[in-house]
Amino acid sequence: MGDQPVEQPAERHAGTHAGQLADRFEGRPVVSTEVAMHGLVWDVVRDRVDLGEAGEVTREYVRHPGAVAVAALDEQGRICLIQQYRHPVRAFEWEIPAGLLDVDGEPPHRAAARELHEEADLTAGTWNVLADYVSSPGGLDEGLRIFLARDLAEVPHGERHDRDGEELGMPVRWVLLEEVRDAVLAGRVHNATLAIAALAALAARDLDWSTLRPADAPWPGHPHLRG
Repeated sequence: MGDQPVEQPAERHAGTHAGQLADRFEGRPVVSTEVAMHGLVWDVVRDRVDLGEAGEVTREYVRHPGAVAVAALDEQGRICLIQQYRHPVRAFEWEIPAGLLDVDGEPPHRAAARELHEEADLTAGTWNVLADYVSSPGGLDEGLRIFLARDLAEVPHGERHDRDGEELGMPVRWVLLEEVRDAVLAGRVHNATLAIAALAALAARDLDWSTLRPADAPWPGHPHLRG
């Protein structure tokens, strides 16, 4: 008996088929919804949700427009990092260029190019989707897409963005992907987007970039862009 495999309930395998692991995008019915708090950038929403046999539950979450981030990689295998003050965690975090999807009608890959220009004074000749993720699905509906940008060029000085606020005087540093990986695993850097970007880029490079998707690939993980 001690060596017998433990049979897993069938429902634990839901969503997998022929070796493919995938999330299932299927919202439960919302009985009622209201804005619990209007914020400066985003709102807190309160939904009453019908979970079927589990009954109805009330859930509060941040309604977020989503965001994009850019892993800008040079020919030496270095990624462009910026350091920005993040007040909620009281830290100057090393990150990659990123920003909200807050321009109406702007495609995500265009938003990524704009953020790379504004935050790192760079343009890129080659764009691909590197990874998609949801940042904290228990508390906000943010979907975030990380793009890989290559064939980089500097923006001419006269065309550079005037930065202010937390972005004023941001340090820029070029770091080997392996160095970022080591810093993540050692607990010296903590930004989730940077960690995912560096580890995904290393994995994709090991696979000769065969996992990359087109810059305008569908984005089913973003709750507002599923179509």
